Amino acid sequence: MQLFQRTLNRTVTCTGIGLHSGKRVNLSIRPADPDTGVVFKRGDLTSAPLIPGDVFHVVDTRFSTTLGQGGVTISTVEHLLSALAGLGVDNALVEVDAPEVPIMDGSSAPFVFLIKSAGLTAQARPRKFYRVLRKVEFGEDDKVVSVAPADDLSIGFTIEFDHPAIRRQSLDFSWSERDYDRHISRARTFGFLSDMRRLHEQNLGLGGSLDNAVVVDKYRVLNDDGLRFPDEFVRHKVLDFLGDLALVGRPILGRFQAHKSGHDLNNKLFKKLLADPQAWQLVTPSLEQAAIQEQAPGQAPRRRSAKSAVA
Repeated sequence: MQLFQRTLNRTVTCTGIGLHSGKRVNLSIRPADPDTGVVFKRGDLTSAPLIPGDVFHVVDTRFSTTLGQGGVTISTVEHLLSALAGLGVDNALVEVDAPEVPIMDGSSAPFVFLIKSAGLTAQARPRKFYRVLRKVEFGEDDKVVSVAPADDLSIGFTIEFDHPAIRRQSLDFSWSERDYDRHISRARTFGFLSDMRRLHEQNLGLGGSLDNAVVVDKYRVLNDDGLRFPDEFVRHKVLDFLGDLALVGRPILGRFQAHKSGHDLNNKLFKKLLADPQAWQLVTPSLEQAAIQEQAPGQAPRRRSAKSAVA
């Protein structure tokens, strides 16, 4: 278990297109101080406003996860947040020159590549974890998502679509950096051709294409290269879930179960969990634990301790 907070060694940049605008977007991911969390900066605006990456700044979940503050928004944040959380990055400043994060290839793999290229550094500040103490659930119609106590982070996700290329798919994922990189990060977002046409009529999804999404018509996958995984659809749902979960602001020790969930339901569960102080405790590993398991800057290894401080 990673016990010290981490950030990037250096700033990395990339350029892509916005999923909805179809316009060029420049993005930079910069190192940030301990306890900063992930913060977004709209560098294209004169005031260069900052938008905290947390569940209480989610303002729209219809087509992606959108954050906002003071009338300023940044959308399609979930893939980048997923990459940061998947690789165990606690603190980062993300600057974009547009109202949305670039879609890249529709997965989080390009962001994973950028973050790994920058390298990560441990910061001399222990992480704090939300430890789930009792089950919390949120459901609407036949969709439901829940979290229950566990010693680590795991997700069980099921999707169902009345489509011959998708049908019912389930995935059970226990988080580790390696498994996230190998089994989750490359899964692309997906959409139906009929939905893409409707979005275009609303002047949305203008940047969507076979280059950055798995697209299906009534019967089949339209991408010439097919799928990256037989169950790429549910893997991407787990990718999205981890991105939404990052907005809780701290790593969670809990077992999540999701059935046909999406950004809206995810966000509602996380808010419900945080609103119930009896459902979680904030756990900080002792410096003795942290120094033995991970060598932090300026810290010498000490004797092993099983103690935790509870805030």
